[in-house]
Amino acid sequence: MATIKQLLDQKGHTIHSIARDATVLEAIRKMAENDVGSLMVMQGDRLVGLITERHYARNVFLKGKSSPTTRVEEIMQTNILVARPEQTVEECMAVMTKNRVRHLPVVDGSKICGIVSIGDLVNSIIADQKFAIAQLEHYIRS
Repeated sequence: MATIKQLLDQKGHTIHSIARDATVLEAIRKMAENDVGSLMVMQGDRLVGLITERHYARNVFLKGKSSPTTRVEEIMQTNILVARPEQTVEECMAVMTKNRVRHLPVVDGSKICGIVSIGDLVNSIIADQKFAIAQLEHYIRS
C-alpha cells in the first residue's frame, strides 16, 4: 500500500497557489499555465482556501458573474479537507469519494507538502495493481 509521501516523492511537491484577493480570471489563467485543476489559496504561509475549475464553473460562469471582477475569496472553498503524508492512497481515495472532492492538499503539521488529485490516486492504484499482476504472472510461469 503506497503512502501519500511516496506518491508525492514520485509526483513532486510543487505547490501552485494564489492570493485570496486575486481575481478569478488570474486564478483560471494560472491553472491553465500550470496545467492543474486547482490552486491553494494562501495568506502568507497559511492555507486559507482552495479554488478549483469546478468552483469557477459553478460559482462564476453559471451564475453570470465576471471573472475579471470576482475575487477568489468570493468562491473559494474554505472548509478544506487535507491529507497527511503517512496516510495511504486508499485512505485518501475513500475521503475524496465520500466528500466528493477531487483535490487534497497534503499537510505535515503546519507545513504544506504538496497536493494530490483523484487522478494521482487512481494512477497510483493502477500502478500497484499492474505490479501485483506482473508478480503473480511471474510466479505462475516459474
